[in-house]
Order: sequence, then C-alpha cells, then structure tokens
Amino acid sequence: MLSLHTLTIKKAHEKLKNKEISAVELTQSCLDRIAETDKKLNAFLTVTGKEALEQAKAADKKIAAGSAEPLTGIPLAIKDVILVKDVKNTAGSKILENYIATYDATVIRKLKEASAVIIGKTNCDEFAMGSSTENSAYGVTKNPWDLERVPGGSSGGSAAAVRADQCLGALGSDTGGSIRQPAALCGNVGLKLTYGRVSRYGLSALASSFDQIGPFGKTVTDTAWIFNAIAGHDEKDSTSLTEDMPDLTKLSPQIKGKKIGIPEECFVKGLNPKVKQLVEDAVKTLEKLGAKVDEVSLPHLPYSLPTYYIIMPAEASSNLARYDGIRYGRAAETETDTLIENYLKNKAEGFGDETKRRIMLGTYTLSSGYYDAYYTKAQKVRTKIIGDFKQAFKEFDLLITPTVPDVAFKIGEKSDDPLAMYLNDILTVSANVAGVPAISLPCGFVNDLPVGLQMIGNYYQEETILEAALAYEMATDWNSKKPKF
Repeated sequence: MLSLHTLTIKKAHEKLKNKEISAVELTQSCLDRIAETDKKLNAFLTVTGKEALEQAKAADKKIAAGSAEPLTGIPLAIKDVILVKDVKNTAGSKILENYIATYDATVIRKLKEASAVIIGKTNCDEFAMGSSTENSAYGVTKNPWDLERVPGGSSGGSAAAVRADQCLGALGSDTGGSIRQPAALCGNVGLKLTYGRVSRYGLSALASSFDQIGPFGKTVTDTAWIFNAIAGHDEKDSTSLTEDMPDLTKLSPQIKGKKIGIPEECFVKGLNPKVKQLVEDAVKTLEKLGAKVDEVSLPHLPYSLPTYYIIMPAEASSNLARYDGIRYGRAAETETDTLIENYLKNKAEGFGDETKRRIMLGTYTLSSGYYDAYYTKAQKVRTKIIGDFKQAFKEFDLLITPTVPDVAFKIGEKSDDPLAMYLNDILTVSANVAGVPAISLPCGFVNDLPVGLQMIGNYYQEETILEAALAYEMATDWNSKKPKF
C-alpha cells in the first residue's frame, strides 16, 4: 500500500488533480507519520493538526472545482522563526515560549493563497543561531540517518522533517547556510535565494542583511515549486526586489554548454577527502552532460567566515535588543530592585548560551573604539567578496563547491568548541555575504551519511542553478535514497 507521506510534491499534485487521493488523506498520512516518529526525532515544536485538516478540506473543494495550483493540498512544515497567525512562534527560545503570532508572514500568506496545508512549526537553533539545532531551548533534533548525529542547523527541524517524510516540503531561513547545510547533512534539496527575492516580513530577524527565507524539498522540482509560490515583491519589506520571476513550475534540465567554475579556495585543508572525491565525481557527471568546467579564483573568499562572524553578531545584537521582557519576550519570575537589573535578569534567563555569546560579540564590535577596527573593516571586505563573485560570473554561469566540509557530526561533539562549530559554515557563508543564490543537493554518501553538492549562481539566476541541479539529479539516483527510520 502506498504511504502518501512518502510522495514528492509533484507526484502528490498529480494524484490530487486526478482524484486518486484527497488532500485530507495526504495530510492525515503526514500527521500519522509525525505521531509515529517525532518522539525520536524532535523535528516539530508545534503540530497544527486540527487547522491542517481544515485547510486540507478547503483544498479538496478547490481541487474539485478544477482550480488546483501546484501546492494546493500539499502539507508543508514551517521553521519556528516564521510567523503563522494564531500559532506559537518561539524562535527556539525560552524568551518567546508563550508568544502567539498575531499575523501571517508574507510567505505564509502566499502559501495559504496557494491553498497549501501548514502542518506545523519545526525546531531550530535559538533565533537561528547555530549549525546543529543543538541550541534550541526545546531539545535537540536528531538526524534521520543516525539518531546520534545532528541534522545541521539552524533549520535542522525542517530538514529532518522533510527527510523523515513527516511532510512533503518545508520552509527554513538561511543566514549563513542554515538551509543548505542541514539540507546537505540530511540528504535534501535546499535553496538559498538572491537577497530580496522573498519577503522577510514576518521573519524573526537574526541578521537582517543576510537573512533569507527559502524552501526544502525532496527533489529539485519540489523545491522550485515552493520557491515559485513564495517569491515576489512585497511592499512590507523595504529590501524586497521588484525583478520579474520566471515560472519555475515548468522547470527543465539545462546544463549543456553551461560554464562551471570550481573555486580553488574551496578545496583546501579541512575538507574530508571522501567528500572532495564525491564532489569531483559530480563535476565529472556534469561534464559528461555537456557542461564546460574550469578553475576560478575568488581571492577574498577565505575572508568570508570572519567577515560574517563580525557583521552577523553586530546585527543580531541590534535585532535582539528588543527582547527585554518589558517590550517583548517573557519576564523573569523573580522581582528586581532596578530597571537595569530587570533587563539583565530577563535576558539572562530568556536567552541561551550561544545567543548570549553572539550578542556580546556584536555589542563589542559596535562599541566605541572597535567599530572602525572591526565592523567597518568587515564591511569593506564584504564589498571585496561581492566584487569577486561579480568578476567570476562574467565568465561562468555557476560555481560548484561542497556544501559542508564533512558529514553530520555526533550530538555534543562540537558543543564546547564554538570555533569548530562555526567552521561548518565555511563553504556556505560567502553566498550570504554576497547575496547570491545557492542550492544544495545530494551527491553521494560517506559511511552511510549524505553529502551535499553546492551550486552558486549569479544574482537573480535561481533558474540557472535549478536547471543545472535538475540535470544532475536526473542523471543520478542520490535523492531517491532514504534513511531506515
């Protein structure tokens, strides 16, 4: 018997249109899967079962009327930093443990207009600060391939939920790799978009000049369909782009004749040799499909990580200043004598260690005497990195790197070494620093754990990397492999 929760979005859409299944049956299958597996996985913080079934009933009426869209009746999970009206939004933090969203984020409004089914909110590192989903105040999410390992982060709950077939797709947010890195470690497709392609209105902000909402899918096509539904200009977001969007529901594989650059700075010390070999094998596959491959140098790329970890905490310290227990966030249970003591106690009890660390780093780099030495200099280096990408895309259509230097590590393995944790983002942060689009998709396994291939495109060229990714996906079978979970 077909387990409906194992379907891809495309296959489910076809079955829904043909009346072979109903949206209610599909949604119930996912809810049953969550009930069966999530005590082990801890991917969901909130399951909106009643609301999801009501949305599914409405979707069935739309399908019966012959007006089904690609996402109509499709159960999707939402990272718990994206507001869904009347649903709890904790951002993985104690300081927001009782916050109920009063409005929908723009991406949620668009999904509801497409009659998608919102099945629940997924676990994440606190305020999206982390690379392992170990920093959530509500427990660690496990990797479906090995429950002793992390799923990546900060969107680890969404990545794990998709890979464990608890939903058909999901939304996450990507500040320095937080969609692509967990997609790689869980064996999904994850897409980070050109900065401004998708509205950030209704996203709990980490670092506003880096943050981007984006999709997870079981396949490249599924990921493109979600992107197609949520993208577009939004007057409520001042950074939202006005450029026209192609119709990505009609995506076709295109790689022949494309020029692919291999950044020499990405194949350096610290990269697992087996991961390197799998990426090199993927490049050979693309060459056989007709791509032209050559090396390229992005000389300032090695400075992406330190640049990111100066600017991002600075923006985070500013964004999180509002959570003082008076204007926003929970208040400490015990009274204090002064307002300053009250602020300190609220934040001390409400924020976790990693969030405190980044707030302190950011406040330090923005302080008098250090602003020019660190923050201003980092912004200048950011401009250099952007220049490197612009120069590379004068010659190449896309760039290819590993997504992550290694496979998923064990829970607790890097918890006491923040620098080692930050190095997980070393190959993903450059796309956020520059604001260019990038995708991660499976390209093999090392010790039965998935490895991700990253494709980086020029500004607004999501279609190019999606077409190339689809060509690779169709030539391989990595995305069809599933964990025995």
